Amino acid sequence: MKKFVVHSEFEPSGDQPQAIEKLAEGFLRGDRYQTLKGVTGSGKTFTMAKIIEKVQRPTLIISHNKTLSAQLYREFKTFFPENAVEYFVSYYDYYQPEAYVPARDLYIEKDASINDEIDRLRLSATYSLMERRDVIVIATVSCIYGLGMPDLYKDMRIHIDKGEQLDLQELSKKLVSLQYARNDMVLERGNFRIKGDTIDIYPAYMETDEAYKIELDWDEVSRIRRFNVITGETVEELEETVIYPAKHFVVPHDLLLSATERINAEMEERVEELRAQGKILEAERLKTRTTYDIEMMKEMGYCSGIENYSGPISGRERGQPPATLLHYFPDDFLCMIDEAHVSVPQIGAMYEGDRSRKQNLIDFGFRLPSALDNRPLKFEEFEKKLNQVIYVTATPRKEEIKQSTQIVEQLIRPTGLLDPIVEVRPSEGQMQDIYKEVKERIGKNERSLILTLTKKMAEDLTEYLLGLNLKVKYIHSEIDTFERVEILKSLRAGEIDVLIGINLLREGIDLPEVSFIALLDADKIGFLRSATSLIQIIGRAARNAEGKVVMYADRKSEAMEEAITETARRREIQETYNKEHGITPKTVKKAVEDILERQKIDTEQEVEIELSALKKSANLFVPAQRKKLLAALKRQMEEYADNMEYEQAAVVRDQILEIEKTYGK
Repeated sequence: MKKFVVHSEFEPSGDQPQAIEKLAEGFLRGDRYQTLKGVTGSGKTFTMAKIIEKVQRPTLIISHNKTLSAQLYREFKTFFPENAVEYFVSYYDYYQPEAYVPARDLYIEKDASINDEIDRLRLSATYSLMERRDVIVIATVSCIYGLGMPDLYKDMRIHIDKGEQLDLQELSKKLVSLQYARNDMVLERGNFRIKGDTIDIYPAYMETDEAYKIELDWDEVSRIRRFNVITGETVEELEETVIYPAKHFVVPHDLLLSATERINAEMEERVEELRAQGKILEAERLKTRTTYDIEMMKEMGYCSGIENYSGPISGRERGQPPATLLHYFPDDFLCMIDEAHVSVPQIGAMYEGDRSRKQNLIDFGFRLPSALDNRPLKFEEFEKKLNQVIYVTATPRKEEIKQSTQIVEQLIRPTGLLDPIVEVRPSEGQMQDIYKEVKERIGKNERSLILTLTKKMAEDLTEYLLGLNLKVKYIHSEIDTFERVEILKSLRAGEIDVLIGINLLREGIDLPEVSFIALLDADKIGFLRSATSLIQIIGRAARNAEGKVVMYADRKSEAMEEAITETARRREIQETYNKEHGITPKTVKKAVEDILERQKIDTEQEVEIELSALKKSANLFVPAQRKKLLAALKRQMEEYADNMEYEQAAVVRDQILEIEKTYGK
């Protein structure tokens, strides 16, 4: 196994060394659950990397959304340039699951748009796990959803050695069974082509623009090389190569035929059951749909919605868990769950939501009962499959604390920054007080955040502060992704002084210019004012040496007491460390683009996804939906115009005019 080696200009500092040492020791002695309780800005990602370097085990890192996963992927690629760092998230740009709404007798067919590059990265992840041990996979909760069976995926691979006898026609048939398509004109990902005694294969998981060329002398393999598809230049001469399937769901033909018999038997049993219940329409619907799918599988080896038959195809007993990404890892792997206070509950919630939707399809004759076996793992199944886990979060829940054999704190920031001062002030006269604090920050060229509980309050407060000649904007769920990034950029650049929102935690970026946070209705009970949320909010001001958080409330709730006490404890430890080491806290200095340009790149793709989804789902007769689609189209038109792509801008302009002419503005 190639060793994990961290490449970084920095060495562990502050309390990072003790965190790395304790957690690595805990893992090596066999502790199943541990927690890294690290404050914002303490370098938790670097600590995670150094732990991997110490334990030298294949690692799965789970994050709760694509944006944060992408950030982790980029960071770990930088830390481990010599190792396999992979990215495994949902490959759907747009996804509308199959569903049935009984109240409206409305059947919604599955509709999806697959992102080709993410599909490649998913296949690359499983390929790396099959071929090597120095693998780190950054994943979202999509890692608990059903995937092809690892044993079949591995058994169906094709191994080619230099000097072996090879029949091109037989190889061609095998490649087709692995879901590769023959295209003798254009070589694309997931395709192969044959020219004379040479076959080019473009594996679905290969790095961009690289493929294999196998040359034969009569029936003997005389040369194997990896080459650049565009230039034709040889990248590497090889003695052997292995070709893995182009899709995760691959099944040998004989196994598929036996599966159709099981599907047919289940269909007949279910049809009789529905008829006995007087559901004649549902019975006929199920028989027609399933019979068609069986015929397609026999003839084509595939059918639309084949994943709904994954249970019978794999031969699993009813209720048995499906194979997932976790099943591709060796038994001794390490799992790190980032932002565990959000990620773990999200994993636990996946199963029930999926089951509820499928049960309707089964009850009304759209799917067989075995469709329930195409599902995410239940939480207990997920836990059972894990080897050893390190929870990573600033605010572990009681569940994580109870499970962990040790809670290792990482409270010292390399910059020496302290947790902010927290004050509680009465709600009476809060607007005048906030105005005074904001003006003080403006004088120091610093920014402010105000957190409310409702969209209406955010909008009304914005209007009020604008009337006082402050530069203010608000963010909430109706502000699209691209505009959110632009607003955050404006805040950092000083174009606006105050940002108002409901939950500004989910942006997942640093705002070092923010030195004041006003928290309205701090004493209210609920998720947005829980101790965990309050501690996370307080952390937003921890990037600035002058950070202060003011909670406006008429009493101190238990959550407030807990958050204030915890922040004071951390601040005291940080101050003591700074005094002992002669450190003066310094505000984080980062160029606006350092933080936001990466977010913008991710966001541009999200804008395209959002617009595609709007076009498919918007009811143009509903004014609110029409207005939202028109606004998205206008933003796209302006973006094309800014990039001097005037032809595309004109096409979008014509779409806007047509909608306005037909349906109104």
